[in-house]
Amino acid sequence: MHDALTRAGRALRVVLLIVLALLFLIPFYLLVRNGLATERDITAPGWTLFPHTLQWSNLTEVFRDPNLPLGRALLNSTLIAVSTTIGTVLLASLAGYGLARIPYRRADVVFYAVLGTLMVPAAVTFVPSFVLVSTLGWISTLRGLVVPTLFSAFACFIFRQYFLGFPKELEDAARVDGLGYWRTYWRIVVPNARPVFAAVGTIVFIGAWNAFLWPLVIGQDQEAWTVQVALSTFTTAQNLNLHELFVAAAVSIAPLVLVFLLLQRYIVAGVERSGIDD
Repeated sequence: MHDALTRAGRALRVVLLIVLALLFLIPFYLLVRNGLATERDITAPGWTLFPHTLQWSNLTEVFRDPNLPLGRALLNSTLIAVSTTIGTVLLASLAGYGLARIPYRRADVVFYAVLGTLMVPAAVTFVPSFVLVSTLGWISTLRGLVVPTLFSAFACFIFRQYFLGFPKELEDAARVDGLGYWRTYWRIVVPNARPVFAAVGTIVFIGAWNAFLWPLVIGQDQEAWTVQVALSTFTTAQNLNLHELFVAAAVSIAPLVLVFLLLQRYIVAGVERSGIDD
């Protein structure tokens, strides 16, 4: 009887997971289905699982649209996301390691001050940041889009918590060999902390790729548009081209899906190992 209940419970969990997975995949199905359809198929009153004829030419059409610089926008988003990820991971990991390992009697005060910035709404700092970037002449430049977003208090918190649980024996052995804090961090800590670096890097990359408001305000020239800003032009266009919208949306999320599939196991492992232990 107990074995039967156990098998029934497992079967129920499998069915539930399948249902949830299908619900999760519905938006992706709609992007592909409508992206490869004609305007008539998309707006038709009757629904078909897939169009009778798949319009593969829609993929090339969206890149040839003179009003939608999608190729340039994808390149800009890639440069911004990669630069932001590298800079944020480097700065936050150095700050987290310093707060966790370097003796300083006010380290906790500094740490709580960093955490306090998480409680400040982004709208409060948006205008001062824009004024500063404008004064520096960084409007529509890579510096203006990347530099103000480099430091993340959340990433600093994750790294600090992880380094608190990092084996001190490895660092002590490095200091016996004459390594200082910087060389210990670079040669001992970083190679042994790849899961948390990958986890934070993935989260930062996704956030930077999906950012909209800051790139919209700073990237005023069309050459500086990111993919999210480029997609927003569909909502303001007088003639809405539905199949191009769905194709462009599918293309824009493809890098995120790829990054997530490659690094998803690190997200759980890295955050799990950075548990809130003090």
